[in-house]
Order: sequence, then C-alpha cells, then structure tokens
Amino acid sequence: MPGADAGRFQPGKNEAFRVSRRGGAHLPPRCASRIPPPSLSRRKSYRAGDGARSRRGGRTWGREVVRRIFYEGIMERIPNTAFRGLKQQPLTQLLYALMAVMCFVVTKSFLLTCCLPIFLMGMRYYFSRKVILHYLDCALHTDMSDIEQYYMKPPGSCFWVAVLDGNVVGIVAARGNEEDNTVELRRMSVDSNYRGKGIAKALGRKVLEFAMLNNYSSVVLGTTAVKMAAHKLYESLGFKHVGVVEHYALPGMTHSLLERMFFQLRYHRYRLQLREE
Repeated sequence: MPGADAGRFQPGKNEAFRVSRRGGAHLPPRCASRIPPPSLSRRKSYRAGDGARSRRGGRTWGREVVRRIFYEGIMERIPNTAFRGLKQQPLTQLLYALMAVMCFVVTKSFLLTCCLPIFLMGMRYYFSRKVILHYLDCALHTDMSDIEQYYMKPPGSCFWVAVLDGNVVGIVAARGNEEDNTVELRRMSVDSNYRGKGIAKALGRKVLEFAMLNNYSSVVLGTTAVKMAAHKLYESLGFKHVGVVEHYALPGMTHSLLERMFFQLRYHRYRLQLREE
C-alpha cells in the first residue's frame, strides 16, 4: 500500500526503474534477477496493414501482436465480471436468493431450485460476454485500429510497448487533456504468459515519467477491473482512489431489465497528483 506521499509522484522515492537514452527500462533488482529487463519502446509508423516501427533501431512490431494482447486482456473481463464481480454486488446476491426462495415456494421442487443458480450464472456470463464483446469491437475499430492517429500524432499523447527477448509482452497508452492539464493512462495490458514480473509497473511508470517531462499536473485513469491485483498495482504506483461509479454503462448497452439484472459494472477512478497547479 502507498505511504503518506503516495498521492504525489516523486522521482527520487517512487521511480523503480531508469530509462536509458535508447528507451530501455530496467526493472527493480528483485525483478531483474528473474528475467532480463524489458525495454519500453515508443511505437511509430503504425498504419493499417503495416507494423509499428519503434525508435530503437528500426525494429517493426506487428499491429496484430499489440491487438492480441489488448484483446486477450479484455476477454479476461468476461468471466471476472460475470462471476467474481458478483462478490461486490450484495443487492444482486439478495435478489438471486429471493428468486431461489420464490422458485421453491412456487414449484416445490428441490431440483429446479438447485438448478436456478446455474441458470443465473449462465445468464450473467451471456450478458457479460455480449456487452464486453461489443465494447471490444468498438475499441478495435477506433483507437486500437490506428494507434499512430490516436496516440502518436496528437500532442501530449503517446503509446509504448514492453519488449522482452524480442517479443512484445505489454502495452500502455497516454492521452493528454490540455483543458485540465492531465494525462490519462489507458489501454494497459500485459501478456498473460509474462505477468508477475514487474512489467505492468514498468509500463505505468513510463506514463508517469512522460507526464512529468511534459509538465502535466496529474495522471488519471479509470478501470472496471474486478481483480484486486489491478487496484493494488495502481496504488503501488502512487495513485489514490478518488471515486466509484455504480452501474457504469459501456457502449452498446441496452439498459434492458434483463441486462440490468445480470450485468453490472463498477467504474473506479484513480488520480496521481504530480505537482500543484
């Protein structure tokens, strides 16, 4: 958990890796002892049908690799939202319990009553898959379809990949907002085969460094992640939880009665103050 100074990024205290002139990022000693340090490369020349050429010697990173990492990270949200997310929804749990009682009272059947939870979980999975796939389709046809246009050309924005042993193993984006002088950390995802090695934290610190160098006052992010590991990561980077939106709506949601009954999201907001305005 962050300490008293966790709300403000301080290079001398918080920075867990250094960035070389060529863009390489060195993990902390406890991580470096297990794996070679990944390099964080800013993507360049990302056009439809082409790869993305990094600044570090002209190597081309395929668009499909980046999209695959993003796709797999979002797809993990389907079972997590459907099943693990239920633990954070006491009212929904109560509703399902009442439905089970009513089922038994009406049918007098233990078999049907025992089958009801399976039906309810199946419906939760169906609606989670439906909504999240629509969200994923929107993302893959907007910013993730043309990273150069969305993240490389606009001032105050950028996109990085983490490279380990010649393989792209993680991604993260930053998008600046000049109106309130903030940077939004977006699209962070790490290949599931390389997690637990400090790569996500290295990516996050790259965004913080980018914000500091460009004189932004704070870094913000929003997440619907259910796993506590994601929230602990943000807190370890110094972010403070500043609010939560219950029943958050994703693009493509119909807000029908069935959808509201079987699909709910909590949207958590985090903020890290870099300097006072």
